Amino acid sequence: MGERAPDGSSKTGKSAKKAVGAEGETSPAKKAAEKATKKVTKRAGKPAEKPAGKKAAPAAKKTTAAAKKTAAAKKAAPSKTAATRNTPAKKTAPAGKATSAGKAAVARKVKPADVVLPAEAAVEKAAPVKKIAVRPPGGESPTALVRRARRINRELAEVYPYAHPELDFENPFQLLVATVLSAQTTDLRVNQTTPALFARYPTPEDLAAANPEEVEEILRPCGFFRAKTRSVIGLSKSLVENFGGEVPGRLEDLVTLPGVGRKTAFVVLGNAYGHPGITVDTHFQRLVRRWRWTDETDPGKIEAAVGALFPKSEWTDLSHHVIWHGRRICHARKPACGACPIAPLCPAYGEGETDPEKAKKLLKYEKGGFPGQRLNPPRAYLDAGGKPAPPLGAA
Repeated sequence: MGERAPDGSSKTGKSAKKAVGAEGETSPAKKAAEKATKKVTKRAGKPAEKPAGKKAAPAAKKTTAAAKKTAAAKKAAPSKTAATRNTPAKKTAPAGKATSAGKAAVARKVKPADVVLPAEAAVEKAAPVKKIAVRPPGGESPTALVRRARRINRELAEVYPYAHPELDFENPFQLLVATVLSAQTTDLRVNQTTPALFARYPTPEDLAAANPEEVEEILRPCGFFRAKTRSVIGLSKSLVENFGGEVPGRLEDLVTLPGVGRKTAFVVLGNAYGHPGITVDTHFQRLVRRWRWTDETDPGKIEAAVGALFPKSEWTDLSHHVIWHGRRICHARKPACGACPIAPLCPAYGEGETDPEKAKKLLKYEKGGFPGQRLNPPRAYLDAGGKPAPPLGAA
């Protein structure tokens, strides 16, 4: 139906449509609406803005996953290139899980500075053992060696309960001089010589001021008398000048004296002052090697090796037991194996005479009925049947 105009006239359909079309072209409201729609469309299409709504979440997750894959590919690229160029494994950081071969290579080539490999630990533990020669030369276990060595010492203590230093002395000064004179000669010869020396020069001050020619004449029976004269006069002067005329009771002080080494120092410390020490003389060296306590030949190393087998409190008496046995039964050339009380414990049994009757004829000193080496031995030695040595020049 047609519409009526305000003036009352009616319009046809064409005229109505034409009026509507004209209004659509010229309406400002419609143009403003179209502009607003275009702005909203442009803003929705920008990639910088985050999408609002639940439908945008999957797109964001896909973008994050793609970024992670890209980063992983970038990290894997240097490793792949390094493998192609044969670059060492320790310089390449693996991107994924390392294979067992790769782990082994890293373990071999890379060692942290604060980690000690098992081989290095074994070397560090073995060093002290090698230094003191605890390992038995014959393949015996260290524990078995300690037990056998201590049993030998117990057996010798029963055989020689009166063992003592076989030098006559009345004070530390006399023991020091007598020990220096005992080099390259017997204790018996020293004991026969020192009475005249100490009667004329009883103190360090007297011997320091002595005429060397007169001292040489007294010491002539000891052998090497000129060198020994220089030593005893020199050590007497050192005692007067540096120690107030007293024999020091410390190892580091004793070894500074002329003619005094570790062996002499330990004799003085152990028997004059009661400080434990091992006296490594020729008898001691020979026997500890025969018994396979050590295969060392240097006196200092022998001292350390044997000292590791015994408590320190036993060192002085141990020295007496071994030296006494070496002088009386276990001789250098003809050991009396058939008369040896420790034959079952000796690896060298059979090197000497094994027949008991023939072996008894090889015994020396009180074991063979002969006098000992001291002119004035201790009471315990005499009570045990020991005989004092004769003075110099006696028939």
